[in-house]
Amino acid sequence: MDRRILSLLQLCDSNFPSGAFSHSFGLETYIQEETVHSKESFELWLIAYLEKQLLYTDGLACRLTYEALVAGHHQEIWFLDQILTVQNLPREAREASRRMGERMIRLGLDLFSLPLLAEYQQKVREKKSYGHPALVFAIIAFTLEIPQKSALLSFLYSSLATLVQNGMRAIPLGQTDGQHLLLALHPYIEKACEKIDLLNTGDLGIAAPGLEIAQMRHERLHVRLFMS
Repeated sequence: MDRRILSLLQLCDSNFPSGAFSHSFGLETYIQEETVHSKESFELWLIAYLEKQLLYTDGLACRLTYEALVAGHHQEIWFLDQILTVQNLPREAREASRRMGERMIRLGLDLFSLPLLAEYQQKVREKKSYGHPALVFAIIAFTLEIPQKSALLSFLYSSLATLVQNGMRAIPLGQTDGQHLLLALHPYIEKACEKIDLLNTGDLGIAAPGLEIAQMRHERLHVRLFMS
């Protein structure tokens, strides 16, 4: 079990080269407009992003993918891939998820040699699927026999931890502020997991319009540190 936990920690590490460090998912728009300008305002944005978007998209998809794997319903995974992509309206955010998904599939194959990831990669190459990091994460976690709740907590934490790192660079903030932010997010991540357990496929894709609009507006910013 210890070795599987170590593999999970590696997957969640901020140094894991998924490409997430290149994307702010709309945060940079809020920073340039000075809505996010301090540790306190950044914390409010992170909570809103978690509760109003991440929870209903990647977080829920991660849980649904894990459950599909338990049931042996692999076709449900490819369906989730399609739904996640078409409901992601901002072009940059959609492309970011696709690039990160493709990168994680390649890394997962290199590190863990999982047959289902090889099938996923082939579907992406044949343009039958797009590739999505939440689905890849769930596939790897399931294969490592990580319990579902632990997998979901880890996925949400790693997603927010990357955004904290990106926000620290862009605002900017110090390393200690970043650690305080991550600690403050713990109870919100736990509550998000509890809420995700109560959702179903029909809830997939619910997102706050303000977050989506900020992600769309990022495409037209004059100066950008991030790709999305």
